[in-house]
Amino acid sequence: MPAMSQIERAFCRGVLWRGSGSAVIGSLPVDRLGHDVLEIGSGSGDIAARLQQAKPGLAITATDLDPEMVDTAVRRLRPYPGVTVRRADATNLPFDDDSFDAVISCLMLHHIVDWEQAVAEIARVLRPGGVFTGYDLVRTPLATAIHRIDRSPFRLVNPDELTEVSGRHGLKVQTRARFAGQVMQFTSH
Repeated sequence: MPAMSQIERAFCRGVLWRGSGSAVIGSLPVDRLGHDVLEIGSGSGDIAARLQQAKPGLAITATDLDPEMVDTAVRRLRPYPGVTVRRADATNLPFDDDSFDAVISCLMLHHIVDWEQAVAEIARVLRPGGVFTGYDLVRTPLATAIHRIDRSPFRLVNPDELTEVSGRHGLKVQTRARFAGQVMQFTSH
C-alpha cells in the first residue's frame, strides 16, 4: 500500500472530509462493533475520534501506512485514551488472528492495489462473528478520472468484487450504493 499523494493528504486533513465524518459515523453499525475496533487507513484520525466520542468505551486501534498521516493522527487522537495509533500495512497487519471485534475501512481499500490481500488480513484479524464495515469508491468513470489526475496508485473496487472476495474469506458482506452509485457502503453480517 503506497503512501498518500499530496492531494490525498490534503483531502484527509480538509474540511470536506471532516464535514462528512458525522454522516459516516451515523451510518456505521456502531451498536454491533463490540469492544476492540481496528480502523485501517485511518488517515488524520477523524473517524476514530468521532467513534470514540460516540461510544467512549471502545478500544480503537487506528492504523495507516503513511508516516505523515500517522503523525497527524497521533496528535489529533492524543486526548482519547481509548485510541491507539500505529503504522501498519493493511496487506500485512501486525496483529494476531482473532484480535478485533470489528474492522472499519472508510474510503481506503481503493488505495491498496492488492486489496484482496487486505480483505484476507481483515478476515484473519476479525474474531468469529466480527463486523467488517465502511465505505469505498466504486469503479466508475468519474472516480477513475479523479485518481488518474492525482497520479497515485489505486485500484477501484466494484461491489460484486468486494462481496465475492470477502466471501472467499468467510465474510458475508452486503453492499449498498450511495451518492448516485459513486460510493458503496458495506457491512458484514
